[in-house]
Amino acid sequence: VSYSACGMPYNIADPGRDIDDLVVRKAAVFRKKQGIDLLTGHRADRIHPDARTVSGTTRQGEGFSIAYDRLLIATGASPILPDIPGVTLPGIMTLKSLDDGRKIKSYIARNRVKKAVILGMGYIGLEMCEALRTLDIDVAMVKPGTVFLPRMDRDLARVVQEEVEARGVRLYPGTGAREIRAEGDRLAVDCGEHVHMADMVLAAMGVRPNSREAAAAGISLGPRESIAVDKTLRTSIPDIYSAGDCADAVHVVTGEKTWIPLALRANRSGWAAADNICGGNTMLAGVAGTAVFKVFDLEVARTGLTIEEARRHGFEPASVTVETRSRAHSHPGASAIYAHLVGDGKTGRLLGAQLVGREGAAHRINAAAVALHAGMTVRAFSDTDLSYAPPFGPTWDPLLTAANQLLKKMG
Repeated sequence: VSYSACGMPYNIADPGRDIDDLVVRKAAVFRKKQGIDLLTGHRADRIHPDARTVSGTTRQGEGFSIAYDRLLIATGASPILPDIPGVTLPGIMTLKSLDDGRKIKSYIARNRVKKAVILGMGYIGLEMCEALRTLDIDVAMVKPGTVFLPRMDRDLARVVQEEVEARGVRLYPGTGAREIRAEGDRLAVDCGEHVHMADMVLAAMGVRPNSREAAAAGISLGPRESIAVDKTLRTSIPDIYSAGDCADAVHVVTGEKTWIPLALRANRSGWAAADNICGGNTMLAGVAGTAVFKVFDLEVARTGLTIEEARRHGFEPASVTVETRSRAHSHPGASAIYAHLVGDGKTGRLLGAQLVGREGAAHRINAAAVALHAGMTVRAFSDTDLSYAPPFGPTWDPLLTAANQLLKKMG
């Protein structure tokens, strides 16, 4: 019931580690230490707002009904599977729950997997392609869309793509799977022009919010069918709250509702919902969509809007991409770091940032995220007093260099 989901790709890459090393707190601890009546093996099927009850079935098929004064819906999100023939065949995996990670790890060991196909090229897909290559498994990645990392600046996405391909991963954008067939003890992933043979297929095409039970109860939904909540995590029905990957949020840049399922927001919204269910009045700030992932030797980070998203939301955006160094020019071990900034030509406001590098990108993005939360202009951000020491960056931080160049474009 409590585990490090984000650590699963790295655990899978290490055959010597038990998947249960990722468990943070066992169910028994919640029951004994916190006194929570934790009912594992119970599936909630229906919410009855008028009766203030939740009903469902146990793993043994027995029905149950539980009354509530206040209800929290924290049903998370589920992996998306392609609607194609053969998607339920043995050897086709998803990675969301700890059980998923356990199945993948066991399947690789038991079947001596040598070739894998990953459906999708997002964060989880790229983290898993690294994990599989670490295990010396041949990897091909396919996706229907033609653009690799569409929410990254093209120059930065190209750096990531070159890193992935240099590690022997074969990328096939624009060739989504049409069918998966069992051919002997292997799987044939038919993409039309290409048929990829594999010992295992991983579906990593993103997730969708688990909002079906909420919608059936008459609760309003938000973007991408996430559960609509206000800043106190209340839904459209009194005394029902929602938090985590199933619920929406407000974007700090646009001021509009969005659905960005990330770990910090899920954790923070759980705390806030608990406060408010117990009579408090905790209000959450919005999200900036700050995200970072590692793929082989690269750190890839982003926050805020892309230039295309900025246009769609009515801004007059300008952007700049700079290539600079991760350390001072005189310090050994420096590598290239790429910084991309988006600003609004009308108001001067900073709208988004992206970073890619072999060091210094992951935590550096936090400065831009704070600037977005503060509503800073590009000029104000360019004047911030960021740290400097030769082992950690040039005198002018890459983000400051990018901000100064963006100011020139914005006039």
